[in-house]
Amino acid sequence: MAERRLLRRLRPWVFPALLVGAFEWYARRAAALGSDALAPPSAAARAFMGAALDGSLWQATGFTLGTAALGLLLGAVLGIALGLVLGLSRRAAQLGSLSIEVLRPVPSVALIPLAMLTFGFGVRMELAIVAFATFWPLLVLVQSAVQQIEPRLLEVSRVLGLSARERAFKIVLPAIVPRLFVALRLGVAVALVVAVTVEIAANPNGMGYAMMIAQQSFDPALMLAWLGWIGVVGFAVNAGMVLLQRLVARRMGMLP
Repeated sequence: MAERRLLRRLRPWVFPALLVGAFEWYARRAAALGSDALAPPSAAARAFMGAALDGSLWQATGFTLGTAALGLLLGAVLGIALGLVLGLSRRAAQLGSLSIEVLRPVPSVALIPLAMLTFGFGVRMELAIVAFATFWPLLVLVQSAVQQIEPRLLEVSRVLGLSARERAFKIVLPAIVPRLFVALRLGVAVALVVAVTVEIAANPNGMGYAMMIAQQSFDPALMLAWLGWIGVVGFAVNAGMVLLQRLVARRMGMLP
């Protein structure tokens, strides 16, 4: 039994290990042929340790995660609130449908020039773009979730004479919790991707900027280290959201 459990735990790591081994071989072979465009994962690991020891890794990671979290919080509050309104009111949904369908397809990175003119470089500019990017998926998913609530639940709330605020917090939000967490997990991924993208393009802070500096300094090992670290951070954040979802579901009695 112990061996089977160990095999089950190790099985997901087999393919990534093979990929890392193949990339190590390919990068070393390319270096032997005179190419310095790629660095083997072993060199990236040494560069990662250097960034971790000098503190630059944690400073850049903290900036990116903090900005992504604040932008997601702003986008989530606005998206969830408006999603509830549009989901509960057909008239509001009809009035807002055209504006939503026109603005939603606008790429968030296309707002970088406008955000730079409005907010300048730094945190506020990145916050605005992350909030814009996360607002739309949360709005659409929350609105869809509210519209799929069992109609009898809303009828009961009307019979009980609940106010709009009481209906939202006592009936609607508990009913959409599973789908709300799906929306939040999507929002977390979008927030991290957009934050790193903005840092690469326009903000001289964070993990994206550090990776770009490594590229401009012709340091492929450090660039690869940052790329791998961004993937690890994204995986850890998503795992944290899954754990939080399970805890909330268990507290609400949805899981044993």
